[in-house]
Amino acid sequence: MIVSDDQRILDLSHQIHELDARIETIAARSVIATTLRTIPGFGAVCSATLAGEIGNFDRFGAEESLALYAGMTRLDNSSGLYVGTKNTRQVNTHARAAMMTAAARHINGTPESQRYYDKKRAEGKTHNQAVRALGRHLIRVIWSMIKNQRDYATNE
Repeated sequence: MIVSDDQRILDLSHQIHELDARIETIAARSVIATTLRTIPGFGAVCSATLAGEIGNFDRFGAEESLALYAGMTRLDNSSGLYVGTKNTRQVNTHARAAMMTAAARHINGTPESQRYYDKKRAEGKTHNQAVRALGRHLIRVIWSMIKNQRDYATNE
């Protein structure tokens, strides 16, 4: 039984590597995916997922629309004396998951983003809130990169 389980794990591992290679090949044909790959932490799967879910940037009027679509922003829920926000219901869950994963990986690859994440945590934000805040910032960067046809560059 252990031998058959080991064989199944090896087969699945081989299939995963084949799928990763196919994703790389397909994503190489996408301008958005290749641009996203220049951002530290944005791997092949996250970049390809975001490029596929976003599709065409022309359908978004502004970067705020893209941030809302990708689930990287919250909606104002203030009324009268109450001031607050709420999660958006109609977001692309695949884009949000890919963006959260990429933003969390981006923290480790960029000292500036690590400082931003640490600042948000010091403000009392949870891990997911801090990653979402970084993701919102990255949406601005991605919007600028695509609109100006530029690759990612650090200030350091």
